[in-house]
Amino acid sequence: MDPRRALVLRRNTQIILQQRENNEGRFADMTTCILFFRGINVGGRNVLPMHELVSMLDNLGFPGALTYIQSGNVALRCTRQQMANLGRRISEAVQQRLGFEPWVLVSRIQELEHAIAANPFREGAKEPKSLHLWFLAREPVEPDLEALERVKAGSEHFKLDRKVFYLHAPEGIGRSRLAQRVEKSLGVDATSRNWRTVTKVLEMAWQLS
Repeated sequence: MDPRRALVLRRNTQIILQQRENNEGRFADMTTCILFFRGINVGGRNVLPMHELVSMLDNLGFPGALTYIQSGNVALRCTRQQMANLGRRISEAVQQRLGFEPWVLVSRIQELEHAIAANPFREGAKEPKSLHLWFLAREPVEPDLEALERVKAGSEHFKLDRKVFYLHAPEGIGRSRLAQRVEKSLGVDATSRNWRTVTKVLEMAWQLS
């Protein structure tokens, strides 16, 4: 990502966060949710076309959902009550229609905004595919970070920030031994996205907010 665009994105994020604080209490029951699917549309397996997913969401009572690329990145509006079991409902709907049950991580837009604002590896934004974020189902209780330290390349850097794991891998994520061991070492379900996807999803979600 161009450094100037990255700076604008960070400033916009800060402005949005401040506006949310100022507007606290307005539309308190509604929020913009982010859905990250894991393991769909990979190698011809677990095929879930985005137009079909949008149709499913509409049938479930979530019209106007937006998607970004085929890896399963969705923004939609829902109530806080609906958010509690949203992932399970979507997984069951996919199972009924397509015969497989994907794992879906559900979070609020504020969590994605925080993840971007808290990025510890600003240099990674210059080459978005070198910077990956793992979004975790929950905060790890006993993460084995020493195991990750033992396998990381000399150019790699990582940081765990509660429910987000950051990895800057300048030599490429596909060649990273560390990347292959993240979930096992953290002991929680997770799904990863590169920096470009993360920032694009946030920009998309802002359209609903």
